[in-house]
Amino acid sequence: MKTIFKHIKGDKTIWAIFAVLAIFSFMPVYSASTNLVYVVGSGSTLGYLVKHMVLLIMGFGIIYGVHKIPYRYFSGGSVIMLPVVIVLLIFTLTQGTTIGGANASRWINIPFVGIGFQTSTLAGLVLMVYVARYLARNKEKEIKFKESLIQLWLPVAAVLVLILPANFSTTAIIFVMILMVTFIGGYPIKYIGLILGIGFVFLMFFVLVAKAFPDAMPNRVQTWQNRIENFSNPDEKEAYQVEKAKIAIAMGGPIGVGPGKSVQKNFLPQSSSDFIYAIIIEEYGLAGGLLVISIYFLLFFRMFVVIRKTTTIFGTLLVVGVGCPIIFQATINMAVATNLFPVTGQTLPLISSGGTSIWMTCFALGMILSVSASKEETEEDILDDNPLDILHETI
Repeated sequence: MKTIFKHIKGDKTIWAIFAVLAIFSFMPVYSASTNLVYVVGSGSTLGYLVKHMVLLIMGFGIIYGVHKIPYRYFSGGSVIMLPVVIVLLIFTLTQGTTIGGANASRWINIPFVGIGFQTSTLAGLVLMVYVARYLARNKEKEIKFKESLIQLWLPVAAVLVLILPANFSTTAIIFVMILMVTFIGGYPIKYIGLILGIGFVFLMFFVLVAKAFPDAMPNRVQTWQNRIENFSNPDEKEAYQVEKAKIAIAMGGPIGVGPGKSVQKNFLPQSSSDFIYAIIIEEYGLAGGLLVISIYFLLFFRMFVVIRKTTTIFGTLLVVGVGCPIIFQATINMAVATNLFPVTGQTLPLISSGGTSIWMTCFALGMILSVSASKEETEEDILDDNPLDILHETI
């Protein structure tokens, strides 16, 4: 055991948070998977638990491997990976598959493994690192809007445009997080407002095109519209899954009905992923729900501890860029389950079942731990890092 801890670097509290969330997730996933087994008629509860455990073990391997990489390599690595994720997103739009009844083609199947990979989550992670790199490299320069359009916003727009048709909520989260990072990174506020306006105009244009040519993107805009109308109109009959989630939360009470004793898991679609927080409250009560919130809050707090100890601008922006989306996604998932936000399809990081979400969350945590473990990086080392040199060293 001492040998293992000897090789683990970085913020020990973040390691502990990963371990607690991973171990805690076993029972809710095992319990909620009965919906897939007995209602949908797919697989076995033990099979889903074993799969979830394997994904988390692989996630630990990802964290361990990534946190050993000096974080300056992520700067140039984002430039190399950006064209790769654009190609993957194009491939997903043309060849992607539907998984779990989702009303969009968001996944590509990994050959020989049988696991779906959601390319938008990888694209979002790469994009956040790329934005952090740009802001760090131009921190001491006067940013010209026309130059930043080509160097910063053109790659951002290319990625977001490719994600938008299949996944509006992920596009919105990435865009909001990018605006937040650019604000923290010193990008002029007047330009941020302009970009926000351009983004809104483009979204309206996309909605109009989708309405005019419904066969090109069947049901997508209508799905967004229905979700917003169902949420905002008090007279509208609540969506089935939101109604079941509310019942689950109401049955939970202060301490819950007990592990594995949820009733609504048998009726609630996506009970092991999108709505797992409702099942947690039903089984573990208000106490369990608050415990989950407090763990994510602790992770948020530890990210700021890492930022305080970071000696470079890129390190600071990297932690904010890849860390805050984890907290934001968790907040949205819990808000949806408690009917404080329209249904989005966002999972609960490290707790919900699903491969891509777990892996990308672990990759982000690995980056944060790499920053917290580093004591020798300088701004010059990072900003002078050539992506081609990184590619050469990797090969």
